Amino acid sequence: MSLPAPDHDALAASHSLQQLIADEIEGQGGAIPFSRFMELALYAPRLGYYSGGASKLGAEGDFTTAPEISPLFGAALARVAAAIIAQSAPDIIEFGAGTGKLARDVLAALAAQGVAVNSYTIIELSGELRARQQEALKDLPQVRWLDAMPERFSGVVLANEVLDAMPVELVLNTAAGWRRQMVTIENGAFAFVQQPLGAELEAQLARQVPEHDARPEGYLTELHPVSAGFMRSLAAMFEGGKGAAILLDYGFPAHEYYLDQRMGGTLMCHYRHHSHPDPFYLPGLQDITAHVDFTAMALASQEAGLPVLAYMNQASFLLGAGIGELLMEHDPEDALRFLPQAKAVQKLVSPAEMGELFKVLVVGRDVDLPDAIAAADRSHRL
Repeated sequence: MSLPAPDHDALAASHSLQQLIADEIEGQGGAIPFSRFMELALYAPRLGYYSGGASKLGAEGDFTTAPEISPLFGAALARVAAAIIAQSAPDIIEFGAGTGKLARDVLAALAAQGVAVNSYTIIELSGELRARQQEALKDLPQVRWLDAMPERFSGVVLANEVLDAMPVELVLNTAAGWRRQMVTIENGAFAFVQQPLGAELEAQLARQVPEHDARPEGYLTELHPVSAGFMRSLAAMFEGGKGAAILLDYGFPAHEYYLDQRMGGTLMCHYRHHSHPDPFYLPGLQDITAHVDFTAMALASQEAGLPVLAYMNQASFLLGAGIGELLMEHDPEDALRFLPQAKAVQKLVSPAEMGELFKVLVVGRDVDLPDAIAAADRSHRL
């Protein structure tokens, strides 16, 4: 791979994390599950990708998210949030708030609609991003930070590109049957080794991967126990309350996720706006993600008692939320202001850009979604 070289301090931090992971591998008898490797690579205190100090977003970071592309993304979300707040409570929780831009855009748009928000709670695992958020949002008194979700909640939950960053299990179909990908050390470098799945992962494989026994030998894919657990936690949080969670991410329903031609799974790494498939490259300095199995997320929520309210691609959601109308609030004759926003909206809704790959799952209780969003629902495709 030809990727930008890290500076001395970044490389030293990565080496420290590699040693921490190597020590755990040794302490666990020579191998750890890939899910644990991914957890340490992303979230190890002070050294993991999200818990360290390197920039994540924007030109100096590794990737760009929808809120960074246009404030109209947050304004469109705010329209749906306003409808949910009117039926529940004037409180919002955002998981993984990035630079804080989505929070600012949503709050500004709600204020413009005359919707007062009592509290906007951010749950953020990245120390670097939390510091950026606190600086960016210091003039908004309703914003606060927590380390974990509250026990009970009513209102709106926002999670943009959160599920894809949760650790996954890698499983491989071999001549001897399905095996769990473990991480070991060979010749001084991280490497994969296989172990039997065990009863718990065998049950999850059977539940999550359609016709898993018919997959070809050499087929590699992901299981999502952590993100499914997150959906169950959302259900518990909404127990006794009312409201909805809006989860936006890239991914597929199960019948599109586990295709025979997707032999290598969906795991992908992001480093300085370069994408590549090697999770062992410079741990702590790159993002590691997997596409979301939205069928598994919907089932986890539903089985835990939190119904699915809607599922659709991002284009349908944003158009149903009125992003086109929001764009036309800018004067088309003012090309200097209008054209950049029009280009940004095109990127957000075009099937060739983010409009189709990104999906929106809405789960909730005792609230109705706006008619245009409800009409676009495709949850039957899950």
